[in-house]
Amino acid sequence: MNTEDVLDEFRGAGALREGHFVLSSGLHSGVFLQKNLVFQYPDRTERLCKALAAKIRAQVGDVDVCVSPAVGGIIPGYETARHLGVPSLYVEREGGEFKLRRAFHIPQGARVAMVEDIVTTGLSSRECVDAIRKAGGDVVVAACIVDRSGGRADPGAPLVSLAQLDVPAYPADQLPPELAAIPIEDPGSRRLHA
Repeated sequence: MNTEDVLDEFRGAGALREGHFVLSSGLHSGVFLQKNLVFQYPDRTERLCKALAAKIRAQVGDVDVCVSPAVGGIIPGYETARHLGVPSLYVEREGGEFKLRRAFHIPQGARVAMVEDIVTTGLSSRECVDAIRKAGGDVVVAACIVDRSGGRADPGAPLVSLAQLDVPAYPADQLPPELAAIPIEDPGSRRLHA
């Protein structure tokens, strides 16, 4: 599966959106990948995650467990783990920091694939990788469906992606005029408060 195949899955689900969006990183972009519109379809999710599992296996061999950041990484993490034949765990924020909860446990030294949905800056991935390492796991790969950084993101471990895009993203005070002229949408969940 190549970048165009991945984008076809997003297009087919109506998940490749254009406008003015605030990303979970806080950066602004004219393109948003609404991954949950893809993940609502088991067949699309299976195709993407089966391909990601194959790419992980080709890159690093077998892993013992997949760990994802909640909430966005849970579905692709689970489905990728299913194709790798390993358990799927996730970390959640507690006091602003990712931690394993719900009696999840990583065996000391376990080979871990950190599985994420979409990477822009790599911040969530790095935080997840740090939590895995604190829990005793050996993160051998950071994997994602889409790397929208053009390969510049630093997830804290070797990055494997199904699709790599170079989509510009801007700080709020550095918007190009054409983006600044469009009303802002904030479709993510990071800034939601209970």
